[in-house]
Amino acid sequence: MPHQNFVVSRFKNRNGVITFRVEGRLNGVRIRKNFKSREEAIAEKGILDLQALQSSSDIQPVQTSLAAAQVREAEAAFQRLKGRAKSLAFYLDYALTNYHDPALDISLADATDAYVVLREQDHRENNLSHRQFTAYRCELRALKKAFPRITPSELTPSALIDYFKRGNASKKAYNNRRGLVGAFLKHCMLKDWVSKNIIDKVPHFRGVGHRRGSAPTLTASQCAEIMEWAEANAGGGLVPFITLCLFAGIRPDLYQGEISKLKPEHVRLDTGVIMVEPNVSKVRMKRTVTIQPNLRAWLQAYPLEKYPIWPNGFKRLRLEFRKRFNLTHDVLRHTFISMHVGKFRSLGDAALQAGNSESIIRKHYLDLKNPGEAEQFFGIFPKKQVEQTSSDAAAA
Repeated sequence: MPHQNFVVSRFKNRNGVITFRVEGRLNGVRIRKNFKSREEAIAEKGILDLQALQSSSDIQPVQTSLAAAQVREAEAAFQRLKGRAKSLAFYLDYALTNYHDPALDISLADATDAYVVLREQDHRENNLSHRQFTAYRCELRALKKAFPRITPSELTPSALIDYFKRGNASKKAYNNRRGLVGAFLKHCMLKDWVSKNIIDKVPHFRGVGHRRGSAPTLTASQCAEIMEWAEANAGGGLVPFITLCLFAGIRPDLYQGEISKLKPEHVRLDTGVIMVEPNVSKVRMKRTVTIQPNLRAWLQAYPLEKYPIWPNGFKRLRLEFRKRFNLTHDVLRHTFISMHVGKFRSLGDAALQAGNSESIIRKHYLDLKNPGEAEQFFGIFPKKQVEQTSSDAAAA
């Protein structure tokens, strides 16, 4: 046996002197020591027993400032790391970087709800458009549903990549989802809910947002057909909405677009302009749109004080109108801009009146319409005679 328990025995030498002997084996070597007193022998036995125990269990005598409980915890940690390639310091650094104290832990569901409340406040203060707020709300709702029982710090780049690709998403949809979730994770960093924004490790597609070519538009003949239908249906109730979008380029979004916030007092027939104020404009900048002769005729035949921009049953009528002519979202506005460029041949003036940059006008609207078709477009007048408004009657 490599180790044998040490024992203390009373021994009488040849000369008759009584001694106390410690005897046993350590690492296969026989050890035998004599002492004058039992106390000395017992002390030596304790030392030899400890050496035997250390030899059999890899225990080493080390001077340390750690408490006994800390030493035991350190030993347990090294025991768990057996067979792993990295050091204890490596795993400790990783834990310190990625783990957060329970006081800072928050479920992903609660974090997304808190962020939506923040964005909703921005929306109420007109710092965020309705469309953008809706995008945040819907995307974070989907994120919460996809990862129902984790914290934000437990999200991983690979999991987010699969999440952004869900439903066979296009590259543009993937990028949009990445941008929305990235903004949320940036907020989580500010709140110390995560230690870093892992969105930086999620790839995105470059150049996707700049591939749109020429804007879709209507022909002058199609516009004439639309206006004929507008006069003949719903008592002309949709005429103001259609004419302001088609002949003035007002952005037509139903909920937070310019048309939803435009007031009758913004349409100045006396000065010949439509005032698009910053709180109405999509880009938060004031602009004026010149009222062309045909638009003036339409607004005089269907005055806004009698024919409101949003008539009764507007949503239903608008949906019927779009379905009948198979219209895309901004096609009326696109048509106005392209016809304006076709007639007046000025990118700068078209940009000012449309609320775009010249580069956008050049890229998407230049040379879509020739001067002849543009003249035909701006020559679309109402069949209905001009009505006399209350202000006209008072002036008379």
